[in-house]
Amino acid sequence: MLKMISMVTTIKKGASKEEINFLLESHHKRSQKGIDIKKYCGVLHLKVDPLEMQKKWRDEWE
Repeated sequence: MLKMISMVTTIKKGASKEEINFLLESHHKRSQKGIDIKKYCGVLHLKVDPLEMQKKWRDEWE
């Protein structure tokens, strides 16, 4: 399942209708592109088992 990263657009008080429409249109164009996270699959090569590393990190808090 892919999760889309959303962006925040801040509209300041007193902005004109044209400025607001421009911001919303540019935000809409960016949000349609999305991010292809599959290209990062298998990129990181570890010498340590990831589950063992996670268990070690969790134990550090105790």
